[in-house]
Amino acid sequence: MTEQGSMRTLVVIHSLKMGGMERVAVNLADAFADEGHESHLLSCRNRPNDLSPANSAVHLHHFDQFQALMKSVIGIPVFLLSRLLLGVLLPKSHFMWVGWLSGWLLKGHIRGLEKRFGRFDRIVFRGLGTFKYFWSFRDDRNVYVLENVIHYDRPLWQKKLEWQLVFKNRHLACVSSGVLDSAQEAFKKGEIEPKSLRVITNPCPVEQINALAQEADPDIPSEPYILNVARLVPQKGHALLLEAYKQSGIAHKLVIVGEGPLRNDLEEKAKALGIADRVFFAGKRRNPYPWMKQADLFVLASEYEGLGIVLTEALACNTPIMAVESRGGVRDVFRGELAGFLTPRTVDGLASGLATVVNRLPITVKPEWLAPFRSQVVVADFLESPDKHHRND
Repeated sequence: MTEQGSMRTLVVIHSLKMGGMERVAVNLADAFADEGHESHLLSCRNRPNDLSPANSAVHLHHFDQFQALMKSVIGIPVFLLSRLLLGVLLPKSHFMWVGWLSGWLLKGHIRGLEKRFGRFDRIVFRGLGTFKYFWSFRDDRNVYVLENVIHYDRPLWQKKLEWQLVFKNRHLACVSSGVLDSAQEAFKKGEIEPKSLRVITNPCPVEQINALAQEADPDIPSEPYILNVARLVPQKGHALLLEAYKQSGIAHKLVIVGEGPLRNDLEEKAKALGIADRVFFAGKRRNPYPWMKQADLFVLASEYEGLGIVLTEALACNTPIMAVESRGGVRDVFRGELAGFLTPRTVDGLASGLATVVNRLPITVKPEWLAPFRSQVVVADFLESPDKHHRND
């Protein structure tokens, strides 16, 4: 402990590239500092960063995982053996072979930080991709955050082996009840017993978002528009959104902020649907919040979402939201009266929902819609003893 009531925290993230999981990691480090704790953020890639903490009190550190591996005595042979033989014999198993060594290297790096700053009271690993590659580092202070539903992308016997390494006997936190349900289902299949399992949602930095939303962007359309912010990948459901938008017949333009491999296909689809002149693909934006603030409605059409942080960010910009029903945590955002803004994940369902909601505009965003995502709520959950949440409770 640093002082009376204050704790020393460390958030570990794979990198600080621009992405939803990475933004949440930075938001969490900021939230710890905002609530008066000594906050540290550790990125495990030494590359130019797209993101950085907003709170100047956050201590930002870098640990180049690959460089540390290559500089270790046995790192190069382990890496080559994994890439050239073991990873070929057992696809997608690279993390198993390098993770045991990388975990020890990270443990040593954290010990070095503790010599400088003191012992950390809580260490939070954000995202499966982060802690898979450090699976050998075990510590009762560690909390591992599952950001998304669990996918069965390999044979069950291989997934069981992975789950044994990264989930068994660890303190796990899921960002939503949907992710929790997915984890419980997987652990039952894999006969995995975590040390604790609970839901801790993502913090939404409302004041910070409000400030960023004031920035001017000359590219924002002057006409009324509805907005989607997401990577242009199949999971995000843009093809469904385009079809439903056409069918809805609404007069608002549709603006899509984001970049990805499907951009050309989606632009061609908009042309084929005859709506290309009403759909604006804005590309990747460093600051999407002015776009959110000036939108009349934010819409999400994803197939699945761990939580959907863009939904809470839109609410922070005082923009009403709607979404399709999907796997994961969207329902954790659409609570109470917001449940009426969920539609079936079909063209007909979303088209009908768009027409109905747009007809109700303007809609006032209520403060209680964001209450569960306030920093003080999330920070308190992370600092509570995880032993109170044994998975059998």
